[in-house]
Amino acid sequence: MALKIDTFSNQTGGFSFFKAVGHPITAEATNVLLDRLSALGPVALYDPMGHLSTLAELHDLTRLDIAGVYVQAVERLSETILGHAVRPVTALSESGAKAVLLAGFDAGRAADHIRHLLPPGTELVTLDAVRLPDAMLTNPRKYLDPLNFATNHGFLRDEAGRHTRLVTANYWTGYGAKDLRLWLRLFDRDGHTLASWEEPLRNGLSGIVIDSAAIRARFGLGDFAGTLFIHAIGAKGHDVVKYAVDTYGDAPDELSCTHDANAWPADLYAGLPAPRAGERVTLWLQNAHPAPVPAGAIGLNLMGRDEVRTLDAAIPGFGCHPVDPAALFPESRWPAQFELRTGKHVVRPRYELRSGNGRNRMAHVNVERVDLKPDPAIAKASTHLGKGYVLPAPILPVARYRSHALPTPMSTAQAKLPIALLLMDADGTEIIRHRFGVLDRSDSVAVETTALLNGSQLPSGYGHMELVYDFTDGGEDQADGWLHGLFRYEDIETGHAADTSFGAHVFNGVMTFKGEPQSYGGPPPGLSTRLFLRLGNNMVGGGMAGGGLDTYCHLIYPASTPWHPASSTILVLTATDGAEIAATPLTIPCGGSRLWRASAMFTAEDLVAAGDGGYVLIRDATCRLFGYHGLIRDDHAFSLDHMFGF
Repeated sequence: MALKIDTFSNQTGGFSFFKAVGHPITAEATNVLLDRLSALGPVALYDPMGHLSTLAELHDLTRLDIAGVYVQAVERLSETILGHAVRPVTALSESGAKAVLLAGFDAGRAADHIRHLLPPGTELVTLDAVRLPDAMLTNPRKYLDPLNFATNHGFLRDEAGRHTRLVTANYWTGYGAKDLRLWLRLFDRDGHTLASWEEPLRNGLSGIVIDSAAIRARFGLGDFAGTLFIHAIGAKGHDVVKYAVDTYGDAPDELSCTHDANAWPADLYAGLPAPRAGERVTLWLQNAHPAPVPAGAIGLNLMGRDEVRTLDAAIPGFGCHPVDPAALFPESRWPAQFELRTGKHVVRPRYELRSGNGRNRMAHVNVERVDLKPDPAIAKASTHLGKGYVLPAPILPVARYRSHALPTPMSTAQAKLPIALLLMDADGTEIIRHRFGVLDRSDSVAVETTALLNGSQLPSGYGHMELVYDFTDGGEDQADGWLHGLFRYEDIETGHAADTSFGAHVFNGVMTFKGEPQSYGGPPPGLSTRLFLRLGNNMVGGGMAGGGLDTYCHLIYPASTPWHPASSTILVLTATDGAEIAATPLTIPCGGSRLWRASAMFTAEDLVAAGDGGYVLIRDATCRLFGYHGLIRDDHAFSLDHMFGF
């Protein structure tokens, strides 16, 4: 029971119509409009723009007495919509309808074209009747402009001494945006509204913090766990709301971090780990739409296996539902992993893992591509691309941490995975090359770096690993460029852990291959860095002056081919209002990494001056770096996830 809607295409980007009719404000207005039309009598549906099916997926049009469905394009006359064979709009005068609903925005001209066809006394309504106020639009002249719907969903919880904190920066101002504000609505698990409000943003690259504890106090709320709908009004340059999420607690050992939700619901997600014995995994499903998710519409299967076991529960519109995968697959244990069949109902899910020692952490799964095919050109391109696609991840200091890697199929095309894992010292020296061979899709093989080193040393005490394609054992016709992995880190002294996952790219070479090395601004190759590192200032129990909470960062300089011998990286400590406080240079060897703490790079006074929402902007004009960030409270807990840029 997947939704038949368009949300995202890797060729054209995101689609705006589903966001437009699924916006909470528009959803409420549409519900009122449909009730009014239902009371009028028979309603004809006119679909000149091809949006009616999406509208019907997200709103219950069956409450209407449908007098017929009409189209403008002759080539569509073979279609059936809502059980009605479509008819030419020229037959509208014969419909007997008391009202006509034109399923489109900016529909004035389309409406004028058919007024002469309406039966006498028939009311003509377009979706412009339910559009957002112009004051909420970046471009009122083009309603479906993606920048009008720079939205996303956040998981926000404040209960049982656990809190959630979303942090980002006003990166839109770098593209010329001014006087931005966030429109926010908090939903509980059942999709009921707990609070709605606006937050004005400072001009400049100012920091943004949304903290569940502060929201709870502001609106006098009790315990809650649900979805925060975020709409950036006035956005330019990016129609994506990116953010980092910290989960923290009143207890010092409650600490983890994860990533944004991804604004476009997908058919499939993957990279959900099964629990170890004594562990519990909770998958949080957030309904992205006003329409309920029917029971049985969402299912899980073990990766590479055909048996799908479905969730026997409905999720209300904008609701949030916890799922225990072990209830569906009690026999499955780590390193087994699941594929999620969500049918575009939910945004990228988070999962929460409670260890046998009682410690909690959160992480996210990833979108599984359905549009890829194996590409033999990837193997052939290695002549020019060296390592080619590289997925880098930290090896934390081996004296204190255990670092694990689990390849995760992330495309329906990946029947085979010809891959290897390289262990690199921080100075860029390759220490170990572990060949997985050609894994089957159903294989789920995790490795731990200390075991792979088997007595070998990382001279620096830490470094990074790289998941790459390896055709030594064949599989030249199997790569598709969407190589992913899940990485798990465990503190052997405290038992605390963190999960993170991401995908591969081609890094730091002047030759290009099908959009790689990826560039966020302009055509490839992308050979510069602009990463956001949030600080933990003013978190409850945290802050450098309070609970011993520090920010750390593992910056990796991956290189598919040899590039500049060393990076020319600048760490810019930035205040909440976007003002630069201090800048510190950092040099990373090509193919190497640097693990550092904010407290070692900036003075305590400067870090305090950065304030709540202060951050570090990581810039490098000479190479593309990849980073992981976290917070650490020594001898208690740490967090880790990949960073984002803008």
